[in-house]
Amino acid sequence: MSETVTAQVKGPASYFPSIEKKYGRPIEEWQAVVRSAPGYGAGAAHMELVALLKDEHGMGHGHANAVVAHVLAEDRA
Repeated sequence: MSETVTAQVKGPASYFPSIEKKYGRPIEEWQAVVRSAPGYGAGAAHMELVALLKDEHGMGHGHANAVVAHVLAEDRA
């Protein structure tokens, strides 16, 4: 009998399914919103980007933080 091991998604990406469900847009669109934010790549602060998602798109703090953290980590790699 073989056992299937499912890799558990950890970190900010673990929020992605609930973000997509709650806000009705694929995560790639939210990542594009962050990357197109004024000042992105020129030193925009993490919390400024979180505030943008919260204030302009109605995203909750935890979800906004997860998207921003993932985008910043991805782009630094």
